[in-house]
Amino acid sequence: MKLIVGSDFHGSEAMIKKFAVEAIGEKADAILICGDITNFGTLMEASYLLSILAETRMPTLFVPGNCDPPSLLGVNLEGVRLLHGEAATYGEFSFIGVGGSPPTPFHTPFELSEEEITAELKKAAENITDYRRLIIISHSPPYGTRLDKTRLRLHAGSLSIRRFIEEKKPLLVFCGHIHEARGEDRMGDTIIVNVGPAKDGNYVLAGVKKNNISIEFRSMIS
Repeated sequence: MKLIVGSDFHGSEAMIKKFAVEAIGEKADAILICGDITNFGTLMEASYLLSILAETRMPTLFVPGNCDPPSLLGVNLEGVRLLHGEAATYGEFSFIGVGGSPPTPFHTPFELSEEEITAELKKAAENITDYRRLIIISHSPPYGTRLDKTRLRLHAGSLSIRRFIEEKKPLLVFCGHIHEARGEDRMGDTIIVNVGPAKDGNYVLAGVKKNNISIEFRSMIS
């Protein structure tokens, strides 16, 4: 399965359009979006940006970020599926999602307590039986990795997501949120990828088989 993954567009219509072109060019099996589609934007703005991805006719799974409006949880677009607290299956893999972020000093629009994040993950995974075929789409990285470290060298990820990974040992986790922590890390056998901010041209192309995962960090800026 070929996946194209973006996060943190922060309202950039130009980058959403470039990302859609990349998805078509790569003939991806699915598009994954890890949140912050807008930059403190409205539901109307978020829906418009997501509709650009819907025009690719590729399955699109997304979670909102902390800078997206909570009303995005009610979005209804053909070909675009909200995965916050939900599960989906494509091919041999299952996907679950959790959006928003733990509380920040900036009081952004969509923040959740760790207890709420745990509840959403539990709800999403209630029918999952094979965690080694599970892919998580999260806005926040797990706490205490290379992927949640801010410029001040502070860890700003989610403890709940970390605990879920430690307990369930999923195959793969895609996240964003901490722009400066783009990269790849591991927790046991679980591969974790912070895809970096798409507003700066970043995205990831992933080839996923049960025993063979390839991660390519790409740029939309030549």
